[in-house]
Amino acid sequence: MKSNQQQWIALFLPRLPLEAAFTPGCSTEPWGVAESRSLVDCNSAAFAQGVRPWMSRAAATALSPNLRLLERDLVVERAAIEALACWAGCYSPNVALTEPQGTEGLLLEVSGSLKLFGSAARIAADLVSGVGQMGYTAQVASAPTALGAWWLARGGSSSPCLSTTDLQKRLQPLPVEVLGSDARTRATLESIGVGTLGELLSLPRAGLARRFGKALADDIDRGLGDLADPRIYLSPPEKFNAALELPAEVHEATVLVFALRRLVVQLGGYLSARDGGVQKIHISLFHKQSSTEIEIGLVKPNRDPEHLLMLIREKLSSLTLKQPVRRIELSADDILQISHENLDLLDDTLKKPGVWHGLIEHLQARLGNHAVTGIAMNSGHRPEAAWRVAMPGEQGTILEFGARPLWLLKDPRRLEEVDSAPHCDGPLALLSGPERIESGWWDGHDAVRDYFVARGRAESLLWIYRERGLMPGHWYLHGIFA
Repeated sequence: MKSNQQQWIALFLPRLPLEAAFTPGCSTEPWGVAESRSLVDCNSAAFAQGVRPWMSRAAATALSPNLRLLERDLVVERAAIEALACWAGCYSPNVALTEPQGTEGLLLEVSGSLKLFGSAARIAADLVSGVGQMGYTAQVASAPTALGAWWLARGGSSSPCLSTTDLQKRLQPLPVEVLGSDARTRATLESIGVGTLGELLSLPRAGLARRFGKALADDIDRGLGDLADPRIYLSPPEKFNAALELPAEVHEATVLVFALRRLVVQLGGYLSARDGGVQKIHISLFHKQSSTEIEIGLVKPNRDPEHLLMLIREKLSSLTLKQPVRRIELSADDILQISHENLDLLDDTLKKPGVWHGLIEHLQARLGNHAVTGIAMNSGHRPEAAWRVAMPGEQGTILEFGARPLWLLKDPRRLEEVDSAPHCDGPLALLSGPERIESGWWDGHDAVRDYFVARGRAESLLWIYRERGLMPGHWYLHGIFA
């Protein structure tokens, strides 16, 4: 492939109406999606009973009396395809919808991503795998033109096509139906004996334009690379929000993990496209007349779907549903930048980065966010008020202090004084100080003190202070240095 030549990957979703409406695997009952008087698609249980796509409603229900049908909803399909486009952004920033309805598939311009992922075949394989994890069926193909890749995908030709010369050969045996033309055009082509793209391409271009209009001729030129084919690329939203209707009510929280996997994989692709992570995700479980809200926090921003799913699984394992769940929703409002870690020059297999973070998040998911906490610096000079309980990994305000011990007494202990000098099992020698603190007048806990580092008889280092503003000012032991 030439360096200045584009490479496109088309993602065709032949069963989108069915898979956007239902969660595969959640029900073994026969069901399908209908539009007007006929079926658009059906699941395997209905297919086993003789039901087929584009069969009339009457014929389908006659074959399967317990067939459950939903009306086709193009709004739901459009939302599903846009969500997939956000996820696919992790492979290329140039993702476009197909026309005219934009509900059949995606087009990715990946020439700038080949060096990162290795090849178009590798990206295509990852796309099929990821789409499958989200519950969708896809046919994928690559070609130097957007329409060429789209026609190959619709025709089921999945092997990579790297040149326009190869593309013309590959298009020859495909049926004209891959063009997606209207019924009148298809009927006219059939009437003149044209059934494949090869037969269509062999027709004189001027006669083709006169009989079928300029639009068809222009599409062929765009597909072959003889005419420019600009596309409008989608931009990912600022916040992530995805929902899923369940085909049947769910009574056990742990069963929801299967359905939530679809949304978590979608979130992972969205975060990769944004080159960010989340430190908090929100799950809403909708019942008949109420909802259950679940919030999961992380120690540091993360976008690994398996890690997020593990935390969700832990959270749901301890949840008892008071009412059945009909719909689930996953959202993330704050998309944070992930600080990438530098790798070591030498491979140290003993190092396991992120182990403690993973343990903390695991415990929080199991026990609750407030059961596992950390300590952060507080914006205060009083030693007893210079720290606070915080979420693990949270950074507090860093103030400049003098030497301070690790061990503080819960309550300062008054020291014996001899000739106004402090004693603790003997006289104390003042080594450094004073560090003067005047603080706390606003909350009624005034602290007016002079702190010193002192040495005791056993060579221990103590942190002591003397009250100021009081006559006489007493000495107190407040901390011990290690």
